[in-house]
Amino acid sequence: MTGASRGIGAAIAKELAREGADVVVNYRSSEEQAESVVDYIESETDGAAVTAQADVSEPDDVERLVETTHEAFGAADVVVNNAGITMDGKFESIGREEWDAVVDVNLTGVYNVTDAFYDDVKSSDAGRFINMASIVGEAGNFGQANYAASKSGLFGFTKTIARELARSGATANCVAPGFIETDMLADVPEKVREKIVADIPLDRFGEAEEIADAVRFLAGDDSTYITGQTLSVNGGKHL
Repeated sequence: MTGASRGIGAAIAKELAREGADVVVNYRSSEEQAESVVDYIESETDGAAVTAQADVSEPDDVERLVETTHEAFGAADVVVNNAGITMDGKFESIGREEWDAVVDVNLTGVYNVTDAFYDDVKSSDAGRFINMASIVGEAGNFGQANYAASKSGLFGFTKTIARELARSGATANCVAPGFIETDMLADVPEKVREKIVADIPLDRFGEAEEIADAVRFLAGDDSTYITGQTLSVNGGKHL
Protein backbone atom coordinates (compact mmCIF):
# COMPACT_ATOMS: atom_id res chain seq x y z
CA MET A 1 0.00 0.00 0.00
CA THR A 2 1.16 3.52 -0.69
CA GLY A 3 1.84 6.18 1.92
CA ALA A 4 2.07 3.58 4.68
CA SER A 5 4.81 4.92 6.92
CA ARG A 6 2.70 7.01 9.31
CA GLY A 7 -0.77 8.20 10.27
CA ILE A 8 -3.70 6.58 8.52
CA GLY A 9 -1.44 4.59 6.20
CA ALA A 10 0.50 3.01 9.05
CA ALA A 11 -2.74 2.13 10.85
CA ILE A 12 -4.08 0.45 7.70
CA ALA A 13 -0.87 -1.50 7.13
CA LYS A 14 -0.92 -2.81 10.70
CA GLU A 15 -4.62 -3.71 10.59
CA LEU A 16 -4.30 -5.64 7.34
CA ALA A 17 -1.28 -7.48 8.74
CA ARG A 18 -3.27 -8.41 11.87
CA GLU A 19 -5.69 -10.08 9.47
CA GLY A 20 -2.81 -12.13 8.08
CA ALA A 21 -1.90 -10.06 5.03
CA ASP A 22 1.64 -9.61 3.77
CA VAL A 23 2.18 -5.88 3.37
CA VAL A 24 4.45 -3.70 1.25
CA VAL A 25 4.99 -0.52 3.28
CA ASN A 26 5.57 2.21 0.74
CA TYR A 27 7.08 5.55 1.72
CA ARG A 28 8.53 8.53 -0.09
CA SER A 29 10.90 10.03 2.51
CA SER A 30 10.02 8.63 5.97
CA GLU A 31 12.28 5.57 5.90
CA GLU A 32 12.70 5.27 9.66
CA GLN A 33 8.95 5.39 10.26
CA ALA A 34 8.34 2.83 7.50
CA GLU A 35 10.87 0.48 9.08
CA SER A 36 9.05 0.91 12.39
CA VAL A 37 5.80 -0.23 10.77
CA VAL A 38 7.55 -3.28 9.34
CA ASP A 39 9.04 -4.08 12.76
CA TYR A 40 5.58 -3.92 14.32
CA ILE A 41 4.05 -6.18 11.67
CA GLU A 42 6.76 -8.79 11.94
CA SER A 43 6.81 -8.84 15.75
CA GLU A 44 3.13 -8.38 16.60
CA THR A 45 1.17 -10.02 13.76
CA ASP A 46 1.15 -13.13 11.61
CA GLY A 47 1.81 -11.06 8.49
CA ALA A 48 5.10 -10.28 6.80
CA ALA A 49 6.21 -6.89 5.52
CA VAL A 50 8.88 -5.09 3.52
CA THR A 51 9.52 -1.41 2.89
CA ALA A 52 9.55 0.11 -0.58
CA GLN A 53 10.71 3.65 -1.29
CA ALA A 54 8.80 5.23 -4.17
CA ASP A 55 7.32 8.57 -5.12
CA VAL A 56 3.98 7.58 -6.65
CA SER A 57 4.02 10.62 -8.92
CA GLU A 58 7.08 9.17 -10.69
CA PRO A 59 6.32 6.22 -13.03
CA ASP A 60 9.86 4.82 -12.73
CA ASP A 61 9.51 4.75 -8.95
CA VAL A 62 6.19 2.95 -9.25
CA GLU A 63 7.77 0.32 -11.48
CA ARG A 64 10.34 -0.24 -8.77
CA LEU A 65 7.49 -0.60 -6.27
CA VAL A 66 5.97 -3.31 -8.44
CA GLU A 67 9.29 -5.13 -8.67
CA THR A 68 9.74 -5.03 -4.89
CA THR A 69 6.20 -6.34 -4.38
CA HIS A 70 6.57 -9.20 -6.83
CA GLU A 71 9.97 -10.21 -5.50
CA ALA A 72 8.75 -10.26 -1.91
CA PHE A 73 5.22 -11.64 -2.17
CA GLY A 74 4.24 -12.25 -5.78
CA ALA A 75 1.29 -10.60 -7.47
CA ALA A 76 -0.72 -8.10 -5.42
CA ASP A 77 -4.29 -8.93 -4.43
CA VAL A 78 -5.19 -5.68 -2.64
CA VAL A 79 -3.84 -2.25 -3.56
CA VAL A 80 -4.52 0.62 -1.16
CA ASN A 81 -3.81 4.04 -2.68
CA ASN A 82 -3.20 6.19 0.39
CA ALA A 83 -0.26 8.44 -0.52
CA GLY A 84 -1.22 12.09 -0.41
CA ILE A 85 0.08 15.59 0.26
CA THR A 86 -1.33 19.04 0.94
CA MET A 87 -0.11 22.48 -0.08
CA ASP A 88 -2.86 24.70 1.25
CA GLY A 89 -3.71 28.30 0.45
CA LYS A 90 -6.53 30.40 -0.90
CA PHE A 91 -7.03 29.87 -4.61
CA GLU A 92 -5.78 33.35 -5.45
CA SER A 93 -2.49 32.65 -3.68
CA ILE A 94 -1.62 29.13 -4.82
CA GLY A 95 0.40 28.86 -7.97
CA ARG A 96 0.78 26.27 -10.69
CA GLU A 97 3.60 24.62 -8.75
CA GLU A 98 1.38 23.94 -5.73
CA TRP A 99 -1.47 22.80 -7.96
CA ASP A 100 0.67 20.39 -9.97
CA ALA A 101 2.46 18.94 -6.94
CA VAL A 102 -0.77 18.02 -5.13
CA VAL A 103 -2.56 16.68 -8.20
CA ASP A 104 0.52 14.74 -9.32
CA VAL A 105 0.67 12.80 -6.04
CA ASN A 106 -2.98 12.57 -4.99
CA LEU A 107 -4.60 11.86 -8.36
CA THR A 108 -1.99 11.07 -11.00
CA GLY A 109 -0.18 8.96 -8.39
CA VAL A 110 -3.31 6.83 -8.05
CA TYR A 111 -3.40 6.44 -11.82
CA ASN A 112 0.27 5.41 -11.87
CA VAL A 113 -0.14 2.79 -9.14
CA THR A 114 -3.45 1.47 -10.49
CA ASP A 115 -1.99 1.15 -13.97
CA ALA A 116 1.07 -0.68 -12.66
CA PHE A 117 -0.90 -3.18 -10.56
CA TYR A 118 -4.02 -3.44 -12.72
CA ASP A 119 -3.27 -6.87 -14.16
CA ASP A 120 -2.43 -8.25 -10.70
CA VAL A 121 -5.73 -7.13 -9.21
CA LYS A 122 -7.81 -8.09 -12.24
CA SER A 123 -6.37 -11.61 -12.21
CA SER A 124 -6.70 -12.15 -8.47
CA ASP A 125 -9.49 -14.20 -6.95
CA ALA A 126 -9.86 -11.45 -4.35
CA GLY A 127 -8.71 -8.35 -6.24
CA ARG A 128 -9.31 -4.99 -4.58
CA PHE A 129 -8.41 -1.39 -5.30
CA ILE A 130 -9.13 0.85 -2.33
CA ASN A 131 -8.57 4.55 -2.90
CA MET A 132 -8.34 7.03 -0.04
CA ALA A 133 -10.46 10.06 -0.87
CA SER A 134 -11.56 12.68 1.68
CA ILE A 135 -14.53 14.58 3.03
CA VAL A 136 -12.78 17.58 1.44
CA GLY A 137 -13.23 15.95 -1.96
CA GLU A 138 -16.93 15.53 -1.24
CA ALA A 139 -17.61 19.02 0.05
CA GLY A 140 -14.66 21.29 -0.72
CA ASN A 141 -12.82 23.23 1.95
CA PHE A 142 -11.56 26.79 2.30
CA GLY A 143 -7.92 27.06 1.21
CA GLN A 144 -7.76 23.58 -0.33
CA ALA A 145 -8.81 23.92 -3.97
CA ASN A 146 -5.92 21.75 -5.19
CA TYR A 147 -6.45 19.06 -2.51
CA ALA A 148 -10.24 19.04 -2.98
CA ALA A 149 -9.90 18.68 -6.74
CA SER A 150 -7.40 15.85 -6.44
CA LYS A 151 -9.55 13.91 -3.97
CA SER A 152 -12.82 14.59 -5.79
CA GLY A 153 -11.29 13.17 -8.96
CA LEU A 154 -10.89 9.82 -7.23
CA PHE A 155 -14.65 9.31 -7.08
CA GLY A 156 -15.14 9.30 -10.84
CA PHE A 157 -11.91 7.40 -11.43
CA THR A 158 -12.86 4.68 -8.95
CA LYS A 159 -16.40 4.29 -10.28
CA THR A 160 -15.03 3.85 -13.79
CA ILE A 161 -12.39 1.33 -12.78
CA ALA A 162 -15.05 -0.57 -10.82
CA ARG A 163 -17.19 -0.91 -13.94
CA GLU A 164 -14.28 -2.03 -16.07
CA LEU A 165 -13.11 -4.61 -13.50
CA ALA A 166 -16.56 -5.99 -12.73
CA ARG A 167 -16.51 -8.96 -15.08
CA SER A 168 -13.31 -10.20 -13.48
CA GLY A 169 -14.85 -10.13 -10.01
CA ALA A 170 -12.34 -7.57 -8.73
CA THR A 171 -13.68 -4.45 -7.02
CA ALA A 172 -12.71 -0.80 -6.63
CA ASN A 173 -13.98 1.46 -3.86
CA CYS A 174 -13.14 4.69 -2.04
CA VAL A 175 -12.87 5.45 1.64
CA ALA A 176 -13.51 9.12 2.43
CA PRO A 177 -12.20 9.99 5.90
CA GLY A 178 -13.52 12.99 7.77
CA PHE A 179 -11.30 14.90 10.18
CA ILE A 180 -8.90 12.37 11.70
CA GLU A 181 -6.33 12.80 14.47
CA THR A 182 -3.14 12.82 12.40
CA ASP A 183 -0.05 15.02 12.09
CA MET A 184 -1.92 17.06 9.49
CA LEU A 185 -4.76 17.87 11.88
CA ALA A 186 -2.34 18.51 14.75
CA ASP A 187 -1.06 21.56 12.87
CA VAL A 188 -4.53 23.15 12.83
CA PRO A 189 -4.94 26.01 15.36
CA GLU A 190 -6.97 25.10 18.46
CA LYS A 191 -9.76 27.59 17.73
CA VAL A 192 -10.22 26.07 14.27
CA ARG A 193 -10.18 22.56 15.76
CA GLU A 194 -12.92 23.54 18.18
CA LYS A 195 -15.04 24.91 15.34
CA ILE A 196 -14.62 21.71 13.33
CA VAL A 197 -15.55 19.46 16.25
CA ALA A 198 -18.64 21.53 16.97
CA ASP A 199 -19.97 20.54 13.53
CA ILE A 200 -19.33 16.79 13.94
CA PRO A 201 -22.39 14.96 15.30
CA LEU A 202 -20.26 12.42 17.20
CA ASP A 203 -18.48 15.40 18.83
CA ARG A 204 -14.91 14.22 18.28
CA PHE A 205 -12.25 13.71 15.66
CA GLY A 206 -11.82 10.23 14.23
CA GLU A 207 -8.91 7.91 14.89
CA ALA A 208 -6.66 6.44 12.23
CA GLU A 209 -7.63 2.96 13.42
CA GLU A 210 -11.26 3.67 12.54
CA ILE A 211 -10.26 4.36 8.95
CA ALA A 212 -8.21 1.16 8.98
CA ASP A 213 -11.31 -0.77 10.05
CA ALA A 214 -13.15 0.50 6.97
CA VAL A 215 -10.30 -0.49 4.68
CA ARG A 216 -10.09 -3.93 6.27
CA PHE A 217 -13.79 -4.42 5.57
CA LEU A 218 -13.46 -3.43 1.90
CA ALA A 219 -10.39 -5.63 1.52
CA GLY A 220 -12.06 -8.68 3.01
CA ASP A 221 -14.55 -11.40 2.13
CA ASP A 222 -17.57 -9.50 3.50
CA SER A 223 -17.46 -6.85 0.76
CA THR A 224 -17.49 -8.97 -2.39
CA TYR A 225 -20.71 -7.34 -3.70
CA ILE A 226 -19.61 -3.78 -3.04
CA THR A 227 -17.89 -1.91 -5.85
CA GLY A 228 -17.77 1.62 -7.21
CA GLN A 229 -18.82 2.98 -3.83
CA THR A 230 -17.54 5.53 -1.33
CA LEU A 231 -17.51 4.61 2.34
CA SER A 232 -17.56 7.90 4.24
CA VAL A 233 -16.06 7.64 7.74
CA ASN A 234 -16.63 11.10 9.20
CA GLY A 235 -18.55 10.97 12.46
CA GLY A 236 -21.76 12.01 10.76
CA LYS A 237 -20.38 15.26 9.34
CA HIS A 238 -22.14 15.93 6.03
CA LEU A 239 -21.38 19.23 4.36
